[in-house]
Amino acid sequence: MELFSAANIIAFLTLSALEIVLGIDNIVFIAIISNRLPAEQQSRARRIGLLLAMGTRILLLLSITWVMRLTAPLFAVLGTEFSGRDLILLAGGLFLIAKSTFEIHEKFEHHAHDEDSAPKKALSYASAVTQIAILDIIFSLDSVITAVGMSGEIVVMVAAVVAAVIVMMVFADPVSHFVKRHPTIQMLALSFLILIGVFLMAEGLGKHIDRGYIYFAMAFSLGVELLNMRTRPRED
Repeated sequence: MELFSAANIIAFLTLSALEIVLGIDNIVFIAIISNRLPAEQQSRARRIGLLLAMGTRILLLLSITWVMRLTAPLFAVLGTEFSGRDLILLAGGLFLIAKSTFEIHEKFEHHAHDEDSAPKKALSYASAVTQIAILDIIFSLDSVITAVGMSGEIVVMVAAVVAAVIVMMVFADPVSHFVKRHPTIQMLALSFLILIGVFLMAEGLGKHIDRGYIYFAMAFSLGVELLNMRTRPRED
């Protein structure tokens, strides 16, 4: 097939848009983690996080046969079959729920003892990059399987991934700064990550949930919070 055929161009544009949408949750997670670093390291951590995401996606795309084998059942429990992909999604979902719950708990504890305790210790750079890398693998797997299902051209898939990550890099800093400036948005973002973790675990258990429901819930909640942010100054 011609590389610059209409079908490939449409596939590239569609895949790029999908990769950006599928990467929204990744950006939110990177924003939460990077905002716990010293200010001078935050932007670099976000760039490295997204470059890791791009690298992971490209490596997985170049190992398509291995990715496709991850969907083959490995064993069954109570009539439910589990594949390698399922186990990775379950582990990733559990990690995301646990990490987000811990962050919310820390925010409550920090707020309760804000005046009595020492400032919260910043996250180490190595720890932040490690956590981002772990979630990159989870989000990349889901994204790559989607790409493989939509296009048979490896060049188109890699180009779409690179284009999507470039767009996400442009918006990573604004999203992170916005989340950092507004504590209620931080809490909402952490709640989104718990929701995404539940979604990943449900997928791992073979219970398909349309992503549209997840994104609608996120968009609606964010819209309500933005309205609240607009009305608060007037009330004050």
